[in-house]
Amino acid sequence: MLSLLLKLIKDRRSVREFTDQEISKDLIEEILEVGRWAPSGLNNQPWKFLVVTKKEVLNEISNYTKYQEIIKAAKLLIVVFLDKEASYHYLKDVQAVGACLQNMLLFIHELGLGACWLGEILNQSKDLSKYLGISDHLELMAILAIGYPVIRERISTRKELKDLIIGWK
Repeated sequence: MLSLLLKLIKDRRSVREFTDQEISKDLIEEILEVGRWAPSGLNNQPWKFLVVTKKEVLNEISNYTKYQEIIKAAKLLIVVFLDKEASYHYLKDVQAVGACLQNMLLFIHELGLGACWLGEILNQSKDLSKYLGISDHLELMAILAIGYPVIRERISTRKELKDLIIGWK
């Protein structure tokens, strides 16, 4: 029998097409709250969030990636930054931001929403941060494009566990 968490993890998929349904401010705050509770070294919580719901801003952000259509279709972007002023160990802090993102992605799925973790946009991080008016001490880590999914069911495969284990010692 699968635990509820394992089922959630196995069922979650990247969603790239969204309906026109708006996302309430309460739900957005719940998503951010789940991210806030991710583990971090020394409990430094090195993440910062920019919430984008204005269509004109979403459209402008879409110009910084080849995945424009995903951003344009989304009702919400959560732009996630690493606060270098809160950092104590860069690699550990990047890992903490990854945990924060995963917390939010799983919760988004549980809410019946869909999301796509966009990383290609990091190639334009300096220009995007300038457009957004972001301080130099905040480093763009990812953008979550979020909305109610048009298509929920997607099949995904994984490598066999035996192919991933390099040994037992």
